[in-house]
Amino acid sequence: MMDRRKFVKGAGLLTALSAFDSPLVNASSLFGKKKIRIVNSACVYEREKLIRPFGFKGGYLTELWQTASNMTTASGISKTGIATQSVLYGDADLFSLHSESKGNSMMHALTTKALDLVKQTSFYTPVDLLDKILPEVILEGKRITGKSDLNINFVYNALVSVDNAAWLVYAAENNYNSFEKMIPGPFKEALSHRNDKIAIMYQIPYGMPMQDLLEAAKKGYFVFKVKTGSPGTQSEMLKADMERLSLIHHTLKDLRTNHTINGKLIYTMDANARYEKKESLLKYLDHAKKIGAFEQILLIEEPLNESNQENVSDVGVLIAADESIHDEESALNRLDLGYNVLVLKGIAKTLSLSVKIAKLAAERNIPCLCADLTVNPILIDWHKNLAGHLAPFPGINMGLMETNGDMNYVNWNNMLGYHPGAHAPWMKAKNGVFELIPDFYQRSGGIFESSEHYENMF
Repeated sequence: MMDRRKFVKGAGLLTALSAFDSPLVNASSLFGKKKIRIVNSACVYEREKLIRPFGFKGGYLTELWQTASNMTTASGISKTGIATQSVLYGDADLFSLHSESKGNSMMHALTTKALDLVKQTSFYTPVDLLDKILPEVILEGKRITGKSDLNINFVYNALVSVDNAAWLVYAAENNYNSFEKMIPGPFKEALSHRNDKIAIMYQIPYGMPMQDLLEAAKKGYFVFKVKTGSPGTQSEMLKADMERLSLIHHTLKDLRTNHTINGKLIYTMDANARYEKKESLLKYLDHAKKIGAFEQILLIEEPLNESNQENVSDVGVLIAADESIHDEESALNRLDLGYNVLVLKGIAKTLSLSVKIAKLAAERNIPCLCADLTVNPILIDWHKNLAGHLAPFPGINMGLMETNGDMNYVNWNNMLGYHPGAHAPWMKAKNGVFELIPDFYQRSGGIFESSEHYENMF
């Protein structure tokens, strides 16, 4: 076994410490009742086509692979965790070097390798497990892809189905029957809220027709998330982004909602780290002021390249950190640079990492939101559990999360049927929100209930 301390320091992650020796976590309280050992595992996938090419980070997706990872414990408990793979989100440079299928094949191979490592690693909690295997999974990811600077978000994305399966076997082994009960002690306070509503961030990717926005507004959506960072050079990107904002604002500016104090719709922007300099971001915001859109901007997600260390505390809107958060250390670095919102992506970077970041945010009174990865319906409710238990987002007094699968998957209606709570009222968007009635919290969004479709894939 390699020396994890030496490896993680070199990789620039949060120390090499596992949950057992991290100064940020009380190790003893992480323990579940039982030490868990995985004796069998398997991993399968299916491809889901998208309605139209889905653009962000300067690239386009045409399909997304849905991965299912099954684990069986030494005591005979078997559970399946699922994930949606997004190589473009995980490592845009790697995505551009290969076909979509090749990139997805490499991520799936990494998931399979991670499951092999799990069988060699006993654990008390999923957080403990992730800390133990992550350094070796990173090394294996670099070997599989041949990319020495592989983005760690590719690795985290490959680990989501593994992590979800680990949470399910952990809950079953310890007789935890709800999301709230299975969250380990150190993280419970950060996830102790019960929002009765979650505002849905309606995503506007490159090329979406304006008629779709009007239809969304008619259905009650009031938070519109604009994908910026258009393809091309930095100057081409900025020009296209400003033109796109003008078109969007012209379409939506006169529409009203009963969810905001002033009745106006809310905009958020997500550049997925495409802007290389703060100067370009300020030009974009100056354009927003010029056309009258600035006052409707709630926040901007990850505008700058991860390597950019410019302070953003003076840009005039909330700035959220997303891709640049790999651990507590990187989150603290972004907060020091003036970022004042943290994006949680339990469905892209594992629930185990997300509970750590949620804890750090709660201790510093930093708001969090949950951003999507164009995931399937079951994963939406994994994420809905996370968003529902966070403190309400400032300014809207409810949870805040993005979901866009319904507007992007060809097979969405069938995918809804794979969810064990397919006809539950909390699955349906109503007037731009998810209403989390008591049944949602009683069933934890159905995440502990078996999906016949994904089980049958094995």
